[in-house]
Amino acid sequence: MSGLWLQWLMVAAGGAVGGALRYSVSGWFARRIGETFPWGTLIVNASGAGLLGALMGGLATGSPATDGLWLLLAVGAIGSYTTVSSLSLQTLLLLKDRQRPRALAYLGLSLFAGLGAGALGLWLGGL
Repeated sequence: MSGLWLQWLMVAAGGAVGGALRYSVSGWFARRIGETFPWGTLIVNASGAGLLGALMGGLATGSPATDGLWLLLAVGAIGSYTTVSSLSLQTLLLLKDRQRPRALAYLGLSLFAGLGAGALGLWLGGL
């Protein structure tokens, strides 16, 4: 199998796991907390940013041996686990429903939590 096909396979395998995990985590929070505020998406985005930061710190060796792991975990799994497109959609839906304070709170919390979790992950990962 050529290198490109193997890379695609790694991204696809990680993406399948990340997408299923996003669905599970987001749905779990929606069932427990409710859906008046998109807590599930917020938690998924923040935890994904933290995981990506930790992975980035842990794989920052520059070794070619980490390339496949990066494709599988960062690009595939975490890339499909985080839900920036959902963040945009849910913010716009809150605005459409004339819930501007909730939309702004959600957007602000998402950005703050994502950046904070990413920085924490980088620190924990040793970068």
